[in-house]
Amino acid sequence: MRYYHLLIALAVFTFDQMTKAVVEAKIPLHDTHPLIPGLLQLTHVKNRGAAFGIFADAPSQAKLVLVVFLSVVALAVVVTLLWRNHPAARRTGVGLALILGGAVGNLFDRLVHGSVVDFAEFYMGTYHFPVFNVADSAIVIGAGLLLLDMMLSRPSEMEAPAQSPES
Repeated sequence: MRYYHLLIALAVFTFDQMTKAVVEAKIPLHDTHPLIPGLLQLTHVKNRGAAFGIFADAPSQAKLVLVVFLSVVALAVVVTLLWRNHPAARRTGVGLALILGGAVGNLFDRLVHGSVVDFAEFYMGTYHFPVFNVADSAIVIGAGLLLLDMMLSRPSEMEAPAQSPES
C-alpha cells in the first residue's frame, strides 16, 4: 500500500507543477480569465505567504524561513503517519497521500521560486474565495478524508469507556 500512496502523492505533485507551469506560461501575472462567469475564473497570482495568503505582509526572509520550517515539520508528521498507517485504513492513507503531494508541491515552489503560483478563484457576487492551486485543493481534500475517517470510525473495544466501580 505504501507504493500506492507514494504514487498518489507523486501524481498530485506532478499535476500541481504542470498546472502552475501552464498558468505561468499562458496567463500574465495578475491577469484574470473567466471560466464559468459568476463562479470561477483563473487569476494568476504569486503567494509569498502561507495558505490563502497568511503571512503575506510579513518581512520576506523571516516569512520564507517560517513557512518553510512549518512545512517541513508538517511533512515529517504526515510521512510518519503515512508510514505507520494500517493498510486497512484506506481513507486515511489516501488522505495523507493527498496532503503529502500537495505539501511537497507548495514547499518545492517556495524553495525553488520563493513563492507559490495560485490561480483558481471561486466567487459569487462580491464574495471571492482566496485564490488557490491544485496542491491546496489536495491538502484540503486530504484533510477532509481524515476528518471523515475519524467521524466514521467505530471505537474499538480497547477504547470503550471504563465502567465505574460499584460501591
